[in-house]
Amino acid sequence: MSGIGWITAFLDTDETRASAAERFWCALTGSELSARRGSRGEFATLLPADGDPFLRVQTVVQSPPGGLHLDLHTSDIDGLAARAEQLGASTSYHELGYVVLGSPGGLTFCIVNHPGERQPGPVSWPGGRSLVDQVCLDIPPSRFEAEAGFWRRLTGWPEAGTDSGEFARLARGEGQPLQILFQRLADEQPVVTAHLDLACDDRSAEVARHRDLGASVVRRTDGWTTLRDPSGREYCVTDRPC
Repeated sequence: MSGIGWITAFLDTDETRASAAERFWCALTGSELSARRGSRGEFATLLPADGDPFLRVQTVVQSPPGGLHLDLHTSDIDGLAARAEQLGASTSYHELGYVVLGSPGGLTFCIVNHPGERQPGPVSWPGGRSLVDQVCLDIPPSRFEAEAGFWRRLTGWPEAGTDSGEFARLARGEGQPLQILFQRLADEQPVVTAHLDLACDDRSAEVARHRDLGASVVRRTDGWTTLRDPSGREYCVTDRPC
């Protein structure tokens, strides 16, 4: 058993672009921004219309576009952190209440307390429904097996089938708001990165809504459209049903 009760995705944004990114993601997901917290007011939570939060924002002094890290919620922080280290993670910071680690491929993640319980449902729009429901780990080919294996063993979630050798997916843990997808990149890059994916009823209508909110289209494929938010962060709208 992994002991992971909930997963939160943290959008890490340079402080000069944070306000625009926060407004965008609140409008995109039908959420409200919580009161700020932290010594610099750097943290806030996107509060969904129903269910428990699973998206949060953090302003950072310097960050390249696309900053994203995961929080793994558990009732046994020290135990899960020790297991992650045994599986190849490195600990960079240990503070009362949470641990900051790096995966074998260099993706930052935190182990924290206070898991959620109620998975939010899709949000309805004039053109259909949509839901942020997946985090995709972008893995350079030389690191793919080690990185995917690390997350499979740490979560304890079995692999689910995909239609392409480019991707592997972990079956969503019961009640979890986010599933994990692994993408084998065509080219090398220094570390593993991550981005969010949305499921929707009508991709064309959903992409148009995003563009109206300030996103720009990067590329289109048969199964998804890659967009860029106002802070430069890339994410995808997919054909997966909500």
